[in-house]
Amino acid sequence: MSLVDAPLAGGTPRAARPAEPTVRAMEVGQHLIAIALTVIGAIRAIGDGVAVPAAVVAGVAVLAWHTAGTFLPRKTAARGAVAWWLVGFAAVWIAAVAVSPEFVWLAFLLWLLAGHLLPLPWGLAFSVLVFGVVAVAPILHHGTTSYANVFGPLIGGAFAFGISRGYLELLHQAAERERLVASLTLAHTEMAELQDELALAQREAGAIAERTRISRDIHDTIAQALSSIRLVAHAGADRTTDPSATLALTQVETLAGDSLGDVRRIVAELVPAELESGALAAALERMLERAREETGIRAELHVDDTLPVLPTEIEVGLLRSAQSALANVKLHAAATRVVVSLVDAGDSVRLDITDDGVGFDATAWEHSPATGSSSYGLRFMRDRLRELGGGLDVESNPGEGTALSAHLPIRYDSAPTAPAPGRAPAPDPAPAPDPAPEEMP
Repeated sequence: MSLVDAPLAGGTPRAARPAEPTVRAMEVGQHLIAIALTVIGAIRAIGDGVAVPAAVVAGVAVLAWHTAGTFLPRKTAARGAVAWWLVGFAAVWIAAVAVSPEFVWLAFLLWLLAGHLLPLPWGLAFSVLVFGVVAVAPILHHGTTSYANVFGPLIGGAFAFGISRGYLELLHQAAERERLVASLTLAHTEMAELQDELALAQREAGAIAERTRISRDIHDTIAQALSSIRLVAHAGADRTTDPSATLALTQVETLAGDSLGDVRRIVAELVPAELESGALAAALERMLERAREETGIRAELHVDDTLPVLPTEIEVGLLRSAQSALANVKLHAAATRVVVSLVDAGDSVRLDITDDGVGFDATAWEHSPATGSSSYGLRFMRDRLRELGGGLDVESNPGEGTALSAHLPIRYDSAPTAPAPGRAPAPDPAPAPDPAPEEMP
């Protein structure tokens, strides 16, 4: 059983393994220690008069059992099998010590494995038993012992066990660092996606605003001028008796009328279809579409038809809140359906996000909000909304899904004079048909 591949003591899953060259070096080093201590023990046993076959069989049994540990499942769920393998290894080692006390040196390998594979209380108990065998073996074989036979293994065993526990702590710290790096990477990715959404929303809002401005300018200038030319030409044709002038004025009236019709068609085509949904709604719909593609979740978006023009900072705050909430749904909720609603609440706007996921204890979160990655996301979301004068309401219970409601006041005085990025106002309706010539004064 490799110190690197084995499940960590205490049952903590590993988030990441060390670099492969380091893993291989440690595996090879562990096996070399086992081989070296076993060979030294067998040679010394033969030198002490132990029969060669007995010494060889004892050494081979120790190495075979140690090597068999390499094929155990490398999962945290296999902790029981690993513990029993270690107990079996200790039993084989005790049998080898019964053959010759020279095999006691393998106790250092057992102390290393105990410190890494067993929880601290069990590891200490196991190490004490191993030390007991080490201390008693010389007495059973030779009828006496020495301070060196007692204090040498005691100091070496404490050092080996401490080294193993220190290495285990390093693994835990490495796993924590990996989790932190993964969390930061995910946050960076989400922020990049949010920036892309905001940039796209701004570009679309700019295009909508520009097309609306052009349509209004054409309507207020060219269309009105052509209408006036048509009326003046018609009035002049009624007042003159010159046939040539009448024909010319009639032609001017006809051309002005035809041009006015073309201008009205251009104005109608310039009014963008996006005005009906708004840039914010379009960005939310894209986020939900991405959630559908990535997780297969059923996602719905509802937007009030009466939702007014929203200032840029309000739309940014709502978009960021939706992005953070949907990230929590994808990562933690295990939901099959999520509904996002933009609600006109009079002097404020409300973003409601509900899901049918696993939920959590919202009451406990209110009292201690910093208890996990999703809780941090909710806390940051609430802080961002409060900076804009709003807030976040959270309703959830374990097994009952989650409902979030982000609300922000609408600051009409801070809204730009140009159409806001969220929903550009519709242009003025096309002018009513001009009065018939006979109705002119």
